[in-house]
Amino acid sequence: MQIYISGSLAFDRIMSFPDKFSNHILPDKLHIINVSFLVDGLDEKFGGTGGNIAYNLALLGEKPILLSQVGKDFALYDSWLQQHGITVEGIRTVEQEFTASAYITTDQSDNQITGFNPGAMKYPSQYDFSKIDASEALGIISPGNMGDMVDHAKFYRDNGIPFIFDPGQQIPAFSGEQLAECFKGAEILITNDYELEMVLKATGMSKDEVLDSVAYLITTLGEKGATVNCQGEETSIASIPVDTVVDPTGAGDAFRSGLLKGLAMDKTVAEAAKLGSVCAAYAIEYKGTQEHSFTMDEFIKRYEDSFGPMI
Repeated sequence: MQIYISGSLAFDRIMSFPDKFSNHILPDKLHIINVSFLVDGLDEKFGGTGGNIAYNLALLGEKPILLSQVGKDFALYDSWLQQHGITVEGIRTVEQEFTASAYITTDQSDNQITGFNPGAMKYPSQYDFSKIDASEALGIISPGNMGDMVDHAKFYRDNGIPFIFDPGQQIPAFSGEQLAECFKGAEILITNDYELEMVLKATGMSKDEVLDSVAYLITTLGEKGATVNCQGEETSIASIPVDTVVDPTGAGDAFRSGLLKGLAMDKTVAEAAKLGSVCAAYAIEYKGTQEHSFTMDEFIKRYEDSFGPMI
């Protein structure tokens, strides 16, 4: 089974401000705000939904193809992906742009100020879909270029390729009609519980109506695990105990990777979601979305400690 990942590749540039923003912002001057924060250095992490999912799938022994776009500053990320056996054949380089990047400053109260530059993500990936063998393909469409999210969903739907639609932070960018059209015919629509409410509000659909449009609805619930819904039948998936909750940022993408791995192994959706739960636990234990690692033996043991034999 060849897995195709549509989603962003981005640099996360993370800064810590050793004070509180509130001590440096004058409430009565917000209409002419002009502030400067001296930070304690900068950490650069590899991220983006597509990159995070691909990284975890590589740990799980898969060789996914990323359908994404990057800029002229991609060399370090390129090397990182190839170091982990991830092909860059489906990635378009837009030479006049920078790779998408988030600039995140966090103060001592965990308040954040974030600036996001989409950079190359403004352009479509332009992947040659004639290369895809529909009988051996599985796709996931995660937040990235809006045109790609629409076009890739249509291609998978028109060619009978099972796909997961994962709208995430791009939900507000779509009209309700566009959103409903994107996930129509998907094997799985996956969101967290807050995002699901956003989808229902944007489309005007009920949960039952969404389930008339997709085969499965998966809702992740943080430390409470996840639910898998199929035509009114709901299955709860437990979360996995973790040593320390360090950073939940990449847990959702890791969950999607485990889910895809399970589907590639021909497991049921509920069984595959259990692999997602295990994969998410590793991500939570490290700061950054691609900082954790594991062997398949370690992964299987952790799975079996919680769910029993991984057949």
